[in-house]
Amino acid sequence: MADVPEICGSCDERFSGVRSALAANFRDHGEVGAAVAITLEGRLVAPVADVPEICGSCDERFSGVRSALAANFGDHGEVGAAVAITLEGRLVVDLWAGWADRARTRPWQRDTLVDVFSVGKAMAALSLLILVERRQVEVEAPVARYWPEFAARGKSEVTVRMLLCHRAGLPAIRRPLPSFAMYDWKLMTSALAEEEPWWEPGRTHGYHVNTFGFLVGEIVRRVSGESIGAFFRREVAGPLDADFHFGIGPEHDERIADYLFGDEPPAFVDDDEGRQLLLRRVYLNPPGLSGIGTVNTRAWRAAEMPSTNGHASARAVARIYSALACGGAVDGIRLLGMETIEHAIAEASAGPDLVLGRPSRFGLGFQLTQPERPLGTNPRSFGHFGAGGSLGFADPDARLAFAYTMNQAGPRWQNPCNRALIDAVYASL
Repeated sequence: MADVPEICGSCDERFSGVRSALAANFRDHGEVGAAVAITLEGRLVAPVADVPEICGSCDERFSGVRSALAANFGDHGEVGAAVAITLEGRLVVDLWAGWADRARTRPWQRDTLVDVFSVGKAMAALSLLILVERRQVEVEAPVARYWPEFAARGKSEVTVRMLLCHRAGLPAIRRPLPSFAMYDWKLMTSALAEEEPWWEPGRTHGYHVNTFGFLVGEIVRRVSGESIGAFFRREVAGPLDADFHFGIGPEHDERIADYLFGDEPPAFVDDDEGRQLLLRRVYLNPPGLSGIGTVNTRAWRAAEMPSTNGHASARAVARIYSALACGGAVDGIRLLGMETIEHAIAEASAGPDLVLGRPSRFGLGFQLTQPERPLGTNPRSFGHFGAGGSLGFADPDARLAFAYTMNQAGPRWQNPCNRALIDAVYASL
């Protein structure tokens, strides 16, 4: 497939398809140099706004994904991004483009890493499911079997299953914690063990936005004797040669993209004072918990916070999901058996989410496809979105894995960038 050069100039959003067509001419028809200009009622409307060079490789069958990635820059203000897709365990799309910093001085490279936020929740769940597969943890057992202190304040009957499917009632810590407390694993897990559930465990579900990784990770630590970062590295990332990290050292800083979103915390306004308190505690206790004002610091990158600070490339996320899409193994490296995967992707929570205030659907640690936010066209797809649009998922029916990473935060709920890429993938099958 021919390289597509940077499409330079400006373009009215209405005529964004002209940019895509010009790029396609280079890719599909061997264009060497070209320009296009259009006026409407005497006003110049095309070609379009700066679209960086789309780098990497792409199977010709998936050329629409390349076009969709380019369009995301022109239409949605993408700064830096990557997309990777595997089919039958084989990498068929590995593309990247744009900039790794706000000033646009560092180009996004093949090995650029970025914070993928809640994409990491699925990786934490995968770590725990490995222990389930080995019969070291039972999903229906009380958490307190592995973490005795957890039984405090009416939680003795809370099961591992309840934690994994966001039914434990522990989405937040009530007592105010000091700034940067999230970097202290013992403090966070002790506070969660002491916490009284916000609702009757098992009765309903609510997304454990920032506590999920600490809760799941502490079970992994208690059973394996290793931190979640060390366990994941030894059991998943290392064997698969997947560039995915919980806790990353300063030697990697030059290849970590800055994550770009505002430094002001959101204002939570709700007629229900109890819900206001819940949301403030979910996202802002301790201050900086959600990455606002902290995400690009060395302390944030060094800590192990599986709900929020996994750093990865799209290629790494796709590599891990490729095993799950292909029955639990890829290239002879097995993560899980099919029985465990089927158990993990069976619906465990669905409907109105008490925390998010919108529908959500979960298996055991994985988000499941749903009409409001589909993971492709097949009904058994599973994975996890991250703040601002990042995404990884597996489609076991198509034996396909998808990953998208970026550094410009977009809509958290229905993101046009990841949706355009997903649509392009499935249009290519």
